[in-house]
Amino acid sequence: MTLNTGQESDQQEADAVPWWKVVLRHDLPASLVVFLVAVPLSLGIALASGAPIVAGLIAAVVGGIVAGAAGGSPLQVSGPAAGLTVVMAETINQFGWAVTCAITVAAGLLQVLFGLSRVARAALAISPAIVHGMLAGIGITIVLGQLHVILGGDSNSSAIDNILQLPGQLLDLHGPATFLGLLTLGILLVWGKLPTAVRKVPAPLAAIVLVTVLAVVTGASAERVDLPSSVLDIQFAPQLPGGGWADFAVAVLTIALIASIESLLSAVAVDKMHTGKRGNFDRELIGQGLGNMTSGALGGLPITGVIVRSSTNVATGARTRASAILHGVWVLLFTALLATVIESIPLAALAGLLVHVGAKLVNTAHIREVLRHGDLSLYVVTVAGVVLIDLLSGVLIGIGLSVLLMLHRTMWSAVHSEGEGDTRRIVIEGALTFLSVPRLSAILNGLPERSTVTLELVVDYLDHAAFDCLHTWQEAHERSGGRVIVDEVGHPWFARGKGGSPIVRKDRAGAAVPRWLAPWSEWMARDGATVEADAPVRIPDQRPAPQCDTPDPAPSHATPLRRGTSEFQTRTAPLVRETMSRLAAGQQPHTLFITCADARIVPNVITTSGPGDMFTVRNVGNLVPPHERHSGDGAAVWSSVEFAVGVLGVSEIVVCGHSSCGAMRALLDGVPEELTGLAGWLGHGEPGLERSRTATPARLDGAEPAHAGDALALHSVLQQLDHLRESPLVRSAVERGELTLTGMYLDVGNAQVYLLDPVTDNFEPAGVRGAAQAR
Repeated sequence: MTLNTGQESDQQEADAVPWWKVVLRHDLPASLVVFLVAVPLSLGIALASGAPIVAGLIAAVVGGIVAGAAGGSPLQVSGPAAGLTVVMAETINQFGWAVTCAITVAAGLLQVLFGLSRVARAALAISPAIVHGMLAGIGITIVLGQLHVILGGDSNSSAIDNILQLPGQLLDLHGPATFLGLLTLGILLVWGKLPTAVRKVPAPLAAIVLVTVLAVVTGASAERVDLPSSVLDIQFAPQLPGGGWADFAVAVLTIALIASIESLLSAVAVDKMHTGKRGNFDRELIGQGLGNMTSGALGGLPITGVIVRSSTNVATGARTRASAILHGVWVLLFTALLATVIESIPLAALAGLLVHVGAKLVNTAHIREVLRHGDLSLYVVTVAGVVLIDLLSGVLIGIGLSVLLMLHRTMWSAVHSEGEGDTRRIVIEGALTFLSVPRLSAILNGLPERSTVTLELVVDYLDHAAFDCLHTWQEAHERSGGRVIVDEVGHPWFARGKGGSPIVRKDRAGAAVPRWLAPWSEWMARDGATVEADAPVRIPDQRPAPQCDTPDPAPSHATPLRRGTSEFQTRTAPLVRETMSRLAAGQQPHTLFITCADARIVPNVITTSGPGDMFTVRNVGNLVPPHERHSGDGAAVWSSVEFAVGVLGVSEIVVCGHSSCGAMRALLDGVPEELTGLAGWLGHGEPGLERSRTATPARLDGAEPAHAGDALALHSVLQQLDHLRESPLVRSAVERGELTLTGMYLDVGNAQVYLLDPVTDNFEPAGVRGAAQAR
């Protein structure tokens, strides 16, 4: 969703005017708004992290100027982020501030290496449920900690301690501080409901200014922000630890990873908000790394891309990275010139701001999204880990659970049993691996002895353990007098295993032809048994069975038609039943499709159509008799044409010929005398044969077919279209623009469809190949 709906035209305008005019018109105003949002947030995050207050301002300045200039996401604004407050509080508590600054510098260097190695997009492989859970956990931790500050107490680094001590804190309120903190929170909650003119002032700025003015006017005895005597007197703060290098390295990696992930996710979100230049994620990591190296060296907090400031930047009309840079300049000037104003801000007011920010990190829309995708457990576990242990542990637990869920979803199969008594059907779907063997064994071993079991395998992978389970059970069941029919839908994993071929190389399996597309001979085996890999499949004898009073044969001896209809009822009917029920009241096809009765031509396959799409007429040679012969043996075709055009109102008539057509060969070579009916029907093809002898050669993809029968098939299609135009009904519909006549040709051997260009009488290839030639 684009926040600024007029941004596309504005971006085009920006490309056409000098850069400095764009900066003055768009970036300068936007930078001022972002600056007003950034100052209170930077102070509050420093407070929540347990760092010197000025460290938040230093990070805001560096995030704007350094990361803004060097980063790869032009409209992203960087600074101290709420997502790192928990980690920073623990790090400062463990190492002290000076060593923490060194950790920030080292983390920035690691980010630069990440960017140079071009692994930025790999961070996006982390499940969104983990990211949302991490942010929610951070938000809950911030709220639990800052509630103590609002109530006039001190925040603990442990969320559990904050929970346990909260009742005591409620009994020991500090009146002025509590009032100021709750007032700040109240202003933030109601600000969005005020008139638009009022809401032009950012809510964080309005809340902090109003509460600070009230505190100064009333002289409230609440603890204030404490800045150094000279905020510009910055010393190089980093200091390496005297020992514990393993813990130091873990802290560096933790901050680098979290800062990188948060920055990249923010950059992705910013890209979705505008229509300008897309971000370069590798360069963004380098810019973030340089920013953190600078911030740590100057005694500032770590920086990340911050979605709150970035979305404000886009929404207020920023066009280039100048806005982010200028916002950093404004923070620097404000800090240098108005330090006394900052020192008037009550800590409880900043705590109220942080409680509001933390609560917003628990996003209900994210929870609904996670629930919709079935990842709520992943979200909850990550939140619990972040709140109850620490951020890194929570994220690692979430990643571990996501791996387990992935294994479950990709390597776990659905197994269910159908039927009663001595006839059972076991359907296995998904990846059949060792993980499913215990459940599969329990179901198979629970089947009655001497029963007939159809084992339907709809699996995309079968490992050795699962194959051994099935094979051993099948042999045991058949030895006990039972019968097993193995029906593999898709790749014949089980058949290959029984034939001695490797079954564990999924990458070499190749694609299996879907049953609705494959001929019977490719998926049916005699007596229902599986066959060895690559062996020819025999189908049951199709000659008429002897007349007798015996019941219908068993399914394993059924004709291909019977087995095919059984397959339809079992697998296809449930999928198309809803569509068929909608079509039950009547048909409204788009196309009349006239084609040959040849068994190799399957109209719905070559046109990717389904029930209700085409009204189909099939005959030997896809012939349309001349209109003057619309009675007699031509009545069947013409009655269908008239019904399709006059009653159904189709918008297109297609005549489809094909290669290796037996009717075309018969026209060229003659029909045996005993086939009198066929000879009479093919008489309607004589005009096409005459056309092929006298007219300009028909062309297939620009060339005349080498085989005379294929050349005749092209001419025949053209002739049948002419016969259709002889009908007053068809001609009138064409002239009104309500009907289109289309010629089609199928090269059976190459599975290539060609469509007639009516201007050149050239049959051109359909699909990607044809589109490429058209260009």
